[in-house]
Amino acid sequence: MDETTERGPAIAASPHLASRIGLDREERIVKDGILRMGSLVESQIRASIKALTERDLRLAEQVIGDDVRVNDAQRQVADTVVTAIATQSPVARDLRFLMALDHVAVELERIGDHASGIAKQVQWLIEEPPIREVRDLARIGHLAADLVRGVVSALIDVDDGLAREVAARDDEIDHGYRAIFAEIIELMRTEPGSVDAGTRVILVAHWVERIGDRVTNIAEDVVYLATGKVEDLNP
Repeated sequence: MDETTERGPAIAASPHLASRIGLDREERIVKDGILRMGSLVESQIRASIKALTERDLRLAEQVIGDDVRVNDAQRQVADTVVTAIATQSPVARDLRFLMALDHVAVELERIGDHASGIAKQVQWLIEEPPIREVRDLARIGHLAADLVRGVVSALIDVDDGLAREVAARDDEIDHGYRAIFAEIIELMRTEPGSVDAGTRVILVAHWVERIGDRVTNIAEDVVYLATGKVEDLNP
């Protein structure tokens, strides 16, 4: 066998190997982008809740201004996903993974919007007398931030067990939201002067509840990636 014939299979395999290496590199870039987004969004949630409880206008304005960083990070993830699909010809499994990561980036961007929405309400609430239900809001707000961190970890490891655990804890946020809603409605009924502030606190509680819902959406993506099954984790 001559040297050319002996090297033939290696040469024939090299384009596929190069494509695989390129695709792996693009997937790592996307995963790193998701990790950065998750960390940034978690920080945004915690900062917005701190601004709310401490009536810190400067911190609230910082959260609002930093929302552009979340938006930029989401666009970078989307651009990388498009580039990977266009240039690396991913097979079905890789394509599914890339599309799931793109969807997760969109969900994280919207969670960032909710954190910014909370901060915007702080701008108005600091002009009103304090409402004690804000303490209950802080509890579910920090829980929402914990769930963001947990679901991003589940995604990176494609750990459907952890994803299910995270989604199950969304019930705690839902219960907290309903309790705050009922308390604020009663407050507004007995103290008409609290209507404006109470309405804004309800809106903040709603944003926190929506964060929990979006975390559940991401958890469902993780379950799909791990099992190939579409499941409703919080019916």
